[in-house]
Amino acid sequence: MSDIAQQAVPEAVRSFDELHRRPGPPLVLPTAWDHASAAALAARGFAAIGTTSLGVAAAAGLPDGAAATRDHTLRLALTLGTEPFLLSVDAEGGFSDDPDEVAELARQLWAVGAVGINLEDGLGPMGRHAAKIAAVKSAAPGLFVNARTDTYWLGDGAGTRERLEAYRQAGADGVFVPGLSDPDEIAALVRHLDVPLNILYSPTGPTVPHLTDLGVRRISLGSLLYRRALGAALDAMADIAGGRAPRGTTPSYDDVRALERRPG
Repeated sequence: MSDIAQQAVPEAVRSFDELHRRPGPPLVLPTAWDHASAAALAARGFAAIGTTSLGVAAAAGLPDGAAATRDHTLRLALTLGTEPFLLSVDAEGGFSDDPDEVAELARQLWAVGAVGINLEDGLGPMGRHAAKIAAVKSAAPGLFVNARTDTYWLGDGAGTRERLEAYRQAGADGVFVPGLSDPDEIAALVRHLDVPLNILYSPTGPTVPHLTDLGVRRISLGSLLYRRALGAALDAMADIAGGRAPRGTTPSYDDVRALERRPG
């Protein structure tokens, strides 16, 4: 990272934290899986962009959630970290059960310009995940740690508050509960927490305005955009094979070329 970039990072971090705490609408965080998808979203005015672990894994032909994409995730962060938007990286569970190894990952992400990291517990031991968070905050204090619990994603919701409290005490800057969609439970959790709550958007769940009214401060898209992109490709092929013009938005060749990384 250049000296100029190093000087700019603290302000970027404050800006990312502010996006979670400012009055008004929550941070709606779109998710990218490569440079083109991130650049296209940034061109639409999104100041902060996350990555999707499923998209990164699927694009490489690797399993998601199996600690198989550490190198791919770092390469993507290296590509995106110097772009003119705030980057938060989905790092699964840190790609290791060793807090020191997760801390080293955090140091590397910070060094290439990421300002946020998403760490999921996978319903593993609460103390181990808390130790990872503490290690990350020690290694890269300015990195915004979004601590995810999978109590609703993989379970019935039991133990959610206990886990989130442990992660907050370990230093998490925000907490993420994917799979939680009941408005009353979301509102109760917001009242209980003193850090920003992140909810995963679902087309069948509360709308963005509804989540805003409930007090949610960050709304993530997860793998939705990647899956929609695959669906659009399949729909286009079905239209073409059926003798129809493909529907939906089709960027031009020049539009995509304009998303290329520029030297320097």
